[in-house]
Amino acid sequence: MTTAKHQLSVLVVDDDADFRDSLQRLLTREKCEVASVGDLASARAALTTRRFDAVFVDQQLPDGNGCDLLQDPCRPMTTEVVVVTGHASVKSAVDAVRRGAADYLTKPTEPDLVQATLARLTRVRGLRLEVDSLRETLRDRGRLGPIVGRSRAMQPVFDMIQRVAPTNAGILIQGESGTGKEVVAQALHELSHRKDAPLVAVNCGAIPEHLIESELFGHEKGSFTGADRQHRGFFERADGGTLFLDEITEMPAQLQVKLLRVLESGRVQRVGGTAPIQTDVRVLAATNREPEEAIRTGKLREDLFFRLAVFPIRLPPLREREGDIALLAQHFLDGHNRANGTDKRWKPEALASLEQKEWRGNARELRNAVQRAYILCDDDLRAEDAFAGVERAPAAAAPGGGIAITVGSSIADLERLLIRATLEQVDGDKAAAAKTLGISVKTLYNRLNVYEAAGH
Repeated sequence: MTTAKHQLSVLVVDDDADFRDSLQRLLTREKCEVASVGDLASARAALTTRRFDAVFVDQQLPDGNGCDLLQDPCRPMTTEVVVVTGHASVKSAVDAVRRGAADYLTKPTEPDLVQATLARLTRVRGLRLEVDSLRETLRDRGRLGPIVGRSRAMQPVFDMIQRVAPTNAGILIQGESGTGKEVVAQALHELSHRKDAPLVAVNCGAIPEHLIESELFGHEKGSFTGADRQHRGFFERADGGTLFLDEITEMPAQLQVKLLRVLESGRVQRVGGTAPIQTDVRVLAATNREPEEAIRTGKLREDLFFRLAVFPIRLPPLREREGDIALLAQHFLDGHNRANGTDKRWKPEALASLEQKEWRGNARELRNAVQRAYILCDDDLRAEDAFAGVERAPAAAAPGGGIAITVGSSIADLERLLIRATLEQVDGDKAAAAKTLGISVKTLYNRLNVYEAAGH
């Protein structure tokens, strides 16, 4: 049965002239524009001179493996690869898909399977065309999915997200605390072909070291004290979708080795289990550390870094995003109005005042400030209400690494100052700070989450 809805541009690569011609005729009947070649060298030449929506490539060719096109720089990221083989096996199929193939077909090809593959390719192309057509409109409005920003500093970020989101490439999102790394991960997921599957976000530093392996990979009943039931880990829960590993440098070094193996094979093994479990998960990672420094200090394995950072995205701090502060402040206020059925607004001079402030906590600090102003004001929001209660310091840093205490400060304020000062002293190393303070890393994260929610 033919259909006019596909109209894809397809390159067929196969050294078997009879099969190549038959597949070309089948694709033509399905209203595809088809070109064909007999080897990888000719395929590379065709890909550099013409744009194709998809390549149907034989796995075994005279001059190499057809799967090599998956990592070949001559193939645009928007060109999908369908691997075709007469020597099918489960292992070769899994390997092809893991390396980024859109589909896997066996010879002789069944017309209904080819039609199903074309339908999937059409959906992927439709998503890309939709993203492209909305690109200028989104920029005019200062939006890309959940990301808000119109500044010149954010335009390269938008470009990179739109380019890499439809692929399966590993991504390392870098940026200061509060710059919106999880929001970028959400945008990448929503603009990918995995958008209807789960997005699972994990803060690697917030999970106690003795539990993180079980949380990531799962465990079997009875595998350790307290394991009273089988537990599916984050990888299994994200199957088919995206797993976002925040603060990846806080993951214990020995677990980074196991994570690398999972990324390379796609297989996880539950703690206490013996059978590997195949998963299909795209992993996004994030860190507020400089990767080179994290590698030098042993916080991040170099091999894991290269596996994760196939496509690095660096988020600019809010101080570099000229004009975005007012845009974000209005966006956060709109969210409170929608949630509460109100119609509060900023006083005319308030947004200009917000633009003048240094937001060391970046977008997270601004979001908390907007919430304070929303709560304190009945109708028109003032900038001074956004800053209420955060300008006064209960104590100050003293010479020699100590802290000077102001009489009348609360115990909670002093605790917050001590934690912040300790983190500064250890260059943000949360495990070292927790050890110095004599508390667990989880307790430290709980405290920091409270401070962030309060805008401190």
